[in-house]
Amino acid sequence: MIRKLASGEYRLYSRKVNPKTGRRRNLGTFKSRAAAEKHEREVQYFKRH
Repeated sequence: MIRKLASGEYRLYSRKVNPKTGRRRNLGTFKSRAAAEKHEREVQYFKRH
């Protein structure tokens, strides 16, 4: 899940809510949306392999 920040950067959040905090985990902040999407694909690959 990618959200645009006020600073203009994009942050990748986990799809599931963290039960301990009740919020989504921050999986990294990126300068461009393309970079965030690329990392999201890498994360999904890693989770399956």
